[in-house]
Amino acid sequence: MSMIHLTINGKPVDAACEPRTHLADFLRETNNLTGTHLGCEHGVCGACTILVDGVPTRSCITFAAACEGASVTTVEGLDDDDITSELRTAFSREHGLQCGYCTPGMLVSARDVVLRMDAPSEHDIRVAMSGNLCRCTGYVGIVRAIQGVIADRRARGIAAVAGGGRTRLGPAGSGNASTAKEAAGASKAAAVAAVKPAGQPRTAARKDDNWKPQTTFEQSFTVAHPTDVVWDFFGRVDEVAACLPGASLNGAPEGGPGGDEHVEGQIKVKVGPISAEFHGAADITRDEATRTGVIDGTGKDKRSNSATRGQIRYAVKEAETPGETRVDVAIGFTLSGVLAQFSRSGLVQDVANRLIGVFVQNLEARLAHQAGGGDADSAPVAAEFNAGSLMSSVIVGQVKQFFARLFRRG
Repeated sequence: MSMIHLTINGKPVDAACEPRTHLADFLRETNNLTGTHLGCEHGVCGACTILVDGVPTRSCITFAAACEGASVTTVEGLDDDDITSELRTAFSREHGLQCGYCTPGMLVSARDVVLRMDAPSEHDIRVAMSGNLCRCTGYVGIVRAIQGVIADRRARGIAAVAGGGRTRLGPAGSGNASTAKEAAGASKAAAVAAVKPAGQPRTAARKDDNWKPQTTFEQSFTVAHPTDVVWDFFGRVDEVAACLPGASLNGAPEGGPGGDEHVEGQIKVKVGPISAEFHGAADITRDEATRTGVIDGTGKDKRSNSATRGQIRYAVKEAETPGETRVDVAIGFTLSGVLAQFSRSGLVQDVANRLIGVFVQNLEARLAHQAGGGDADSAPVAAEFNAGSLMSSVIVGQVKQFFARLFRRG
């Protein structure tokens, strides 16, 4: 594994990557940019076409490590691009897509044609687009869409850009090595300068406001302890982690109590024959006035090459019964890699309900232990999270519900 440094859709990305990993897999599995589709994986069909330094590139036959220092743009990064916006409208108008599988790569190549060809004939466009295959449309609508956008832009006085803005010869992504090394050195120097003296809070990781989770759900539970006690407990991150099966921290949280904190740690998960250990970090923000908190975290398991990103929002409030506390939790996450097959929302919520149930039991036991005069170090610690056994109980429960509904109908 080696570190590579890229700019993806305008954002700097530093990530570990095996030398054999092609750019398409790197984008899809490491960065969750699944708009880049994989078809033939031989550089023939064009479904995986993206822009590398502004040049259309087959990402399925381009090694990610070979693009060190390059600027990569996927179809997700073209949301605000004027040419792509016009092409999307034209493709819809001319029925230039059906199943849509080839469309991301088709749009990237079509954008290049619109950008660099002044007044191409139908034959010119077909030749230029011949590297993008479509099994649905017959290409007539695609060609008409491209012709329409070119004609409209030229009528508005927007001229073609000679060569599509290319400034160098050679493979896409080449010529960036020295720039990348300089950028990496500057990044490392900045990181060293940003380290704070011991005892001072660490700056929270930069959050991406544009991130959207693949799966979201909400849950509530009640704890038989006063609200002040529960809210104070949620501020002690190490003790909260001890109640979560399989979770542990790498040292004490950085930051002051009641304010922003940064923690690093891991959580062990066992799903049938798959045993994963996600290593990651989280930034925690708490609002004393509203008794609400937000946890933003990321993690990766090297063994399964699975990665996750999530956000947990919680609110602590008085329950209807005096002396009890209600906790409302909203969870959103994205899971990629081998373990992504377990991210179906219905199954995840059933498993999460049971996991939260275990967490609440541990929380109750820990608070009761401390209320009885015990110290935090001698309190019970949760065991490893075995999703396999939980999922078995989920499946059994769903089967029982199915037969119950069946017999009620009878």
